[in-house]
Amino acid sequence: MTTSNLTTKAIVTGHTRGLGAAIVDALRSRGIDVLGVARSRRTPAAHAEPSPARFEEVELDLSDSQALAQWLSGDRLGAFVRGAARALLINNAGTLGPVGPGATQPPAEVGRAVALNVAAPLMFASAFSAATKDVPDRRIAHVSSGAARNPYPGWNIYCATKAALDHHARAAALDAEHGLRIASVAPGVVDTDMQAQIRGIDEARFPLRERFEEMKRTGQLTSPEQAAGKFVDYLLSDAFGQTPTADIRSL
Repeated sequence: MTTSNLTTKAIVTGHTRGLGAAIVDALRSRGIDVLGVARSRRTPAAHAEPSPARFEEVELDLSDSQALAQWLSGDRLGAFVRGAARALLINNAGTLGPVGPGATQPPAEVGRAVALNVAAPLMFASAFSAATKDVPDRRIAHVSSGAARNPYPGWNIYCATKAALDHHARAAALDAEHGLRIASVAPGVVDTDMQAQIRGIDEARFPLRERFEEMKRTGQLTSPEQAAGKFVDYLLSDAFGQTPTADIRSL
């Protein structure tokens, strides 16, 4: 079944820039209605291209678990997906920091990273599952990372939180909820603000910085638009959810 003969609606977190913004554009170019949730809104110029798809935004700090729980307890999510034949949740919002050995990590920053990278997507997944019980085809995609599957010095928080999403997808897939597919998908190394942040980290805190600088210099980074196109193609394909973890570079 193709997207054109389905009423498809998608929720995207962290949709205002980088990969998240490109995913929104890729979905809307396919005629898919999108609800974006982030701490700010996209600038008008960022979505000025005409599209037949509806686009809504919610301003919400996803690292504030109490505020997120309150919002999810309301009807906005359910109202948005109502009437859909296919519903999608893309958990894209995340943060890299804090970077460095444990002794350099402020506990409050650790807590914020865990709330944004782990608590928010898992809370969204639970609320989405409940809100879409009557939707025949529902899919959850966590945006993962190679760091979920390979340890990096200085990235113990980022590695651990992304690995949590991978394992959530593995365990949730075993529940075999009716009509629900889930996968944690690594998009590859994408040329976003996060990559710029990585290249600006002190080498004492991140010894592998030179590797990422070299990737930028030699054109090895994928553009957000390229990565988003592949990500959305996979999300809409029959293959999505057949394995709980995936990397779009190997698809």
